[in-house]
Amino acid sequence: MLCCRKKGMVIVMTQSRTHNCNELRITDVGKSVTLVGWYENMRRVSKNLGFIVLRDFYGTTQVVVETEEIMAQIDEVNCESTISVTGIVRERSSKNPNLATGEIEVVPEKIEILGKCIYNELPFEINRSREADENTRLKYRYLDLRNPEVKSKIVLRSKIVAELRQSMNEHGFMEIMTPILTASSPEGARDYIVPSRNYPGKFYALPQAPQQFKQLLMTSGFDRYFQIAPCFRDEDARADRSPGEFYQLDMEMAFASQEDVFAVLEDVLPPVFEKFGLYKRASKAPFTRIAYLDSLERFGSDKPDLRIKVEITDTTDIFANNGFGPFEDAVVKAIVFPGYTGTRKEIDAVCAEVEVQTANKAFWFKLDENGEIVGGIAKFLQEKKAEIIEKLGLKPGDFVAVAANKKKLDAQKTAGVIRKLFGVKVPALFDKECYEFCWIVDFPMYEIGEESGELEFCHNPFSMPQGGMDALKNQNPLEILAYQYDLVCNGVELSSGAVRNHNPEIMVKAFELVGLGEEEVKAKFPAMYNAFCYGAPPHAGIAPGVDRMVMLLMGCDTIRDVIAFPMNSKAQDLMCGAPGNVTEKQLKEVHIKIVEEKSEN
Repeated sequence: MLCCRKKGMVIVMTQSRTHNCNELRITDVGKSVTLVGWYENMRRVSKNLGFIVLRDFYGTTQVVVETEEIMAQIDEVNCESTISVTGIVRERSSKNPNLATGEIEVVPEKIEILGKCIYNELPFEINRSREADENTRLKYRYLDLRNPEVKSKIVLRSKIVAELRQSMNEHGFMEIMTPILTASSPEGARDYIVPSRNYPGKFYALPQAPQQFKQLLMTSGFDRYFQIAPCFRDEDARADRSPGEFYQLDMEMAFASQEDVFAVLEDVLPPVFEKFGLYKRASKAPFTRIAYLDSLERFGSDKPDLRIKVEITDTTDIFANNGFGPFEDAVVKAIVFPGYTGTRKEIDAVCAEVEVQTANKAFWFKLDENGEIVGGIAKFLQEKKAEIIEKLGLKPGDFVAVAANKKKLDAQKTAGVIRKLFGVKVPALFDKECYEFCWIVDFPMYEIGEESGELEFCHNPFSMPQGGMDALKNQNPLEILAYQYDLVCNGVELSSGAVRNHNPEIMVKAFELVGLGEEEVKAKFPAMYNAFCYGAPPHAGIAPGVDRMVMLLMGCDTIRDVIAFPMNSKAQDLMCGAPGNVTEKQLKEVHIKIVEEKSEN
């Protein structure tokens, strides 16, 4: 009998074991028990004495072999085989205070082999799997997950998701599952498409997000919806983005404004971060709000890390015409770092990293104890020393880093990288052990596409423009703001959301500006357009990324650490062999023929 206790409730499970491997204590001495698990290793002392480590999901227990018969039996078994051990619990003579079961051991009367590991050598040592090559770990992920340290991240992820789900239920949200097979729509990334067997030449698409379905739920009369939603986008991998699929805490509210969405997440997220995060402090409501353009100007990023307590200053006026080539006809940004005392070698290393990340150079100088500008580009600044000191409010010992580019946005973004790389090196300027949330608001509705050179939606095409129809008719499209918002924590974008455009006339006009006429809107979004024509409520929503949130809470460097079976950075499942080949019969059934590309030679 195996007992699990939760809040005073005892759930009894009849299994092939009486206890798990993390359960036995000194009070169990003398009991006859049966344990099951993986044979992790054995320290052999003599031909009839050895100490086995038995491991299951819950922990480990020491098993002491004291007979030649059982020793002979275990000698035939490779490590990582699964076994059942029945024996008597006794007190250990040499206790292990670092182990929950360190005061006891089990002396076996019987050992049964449940599942043999047929290999004498493993791809890696289980408890040191994180030291192995990542592709090897992903190929043998089922072994990697046996490592308690790796497994613990998946366990914690489960607890975080359960907490989020419970909190959303407590806030009156109803969990509703939306379709996985749907129609392709222009949502910003590439679709994964699925050929139809019954309709030759037609395709389903995996949803990039449940965007249209959750808005349709609002028009259907549901008031508060959420789900832990799977999303599929054919994108390249990054450290904070998994290729192919990801999960998000998707939510939508009817008869709601931006303020209503903010109020819910400001109540739901901080307790979760404080309970499960590495750091036990998180922002309280209301979170700081920063307009998109202000964020670029002050922090050089639309996802600023507010734990770093310095901001960017525009110094174009005082750095121009000083004889330094990179500043001529350029936008110049400076950041002051009081207390930074890095060596020249350390400064050069950071500046080199700035160039790697931005393809732009970083410049620097200091104000020494005598009030003189020294180091770096100091010789170009002497004529305007007084102006520079006044403009930046410099004090002796201050370190200043500078970015310059003829394009304002490039100068801002370079300064943002400088702010981050130098800022984290000054303890007085970097409050590391907390979760600092902020809302980035007032995004532009439109932008000029880098590749197309045409007017495009900046964020979500289903967002409500600020000013409604009047703005669409009378404002410069590039000056129209949208009710769009991002949630940022510690420099990581957790989510984008918006107040939705629920008015079909405004929707048609919004798409018209990017070259899509009314008939095309009706054709691409038939369900949503038609539903809105039957009286849609104002509604708003957001969808924080679960994988990214868990990664942030655990302090992981890559999102693959918090996903049970992730793909590698090339979107390959090395364990199952995906993407893989299919048979000609399968292709024929879905009316597809593979045509090999001809070489240009």
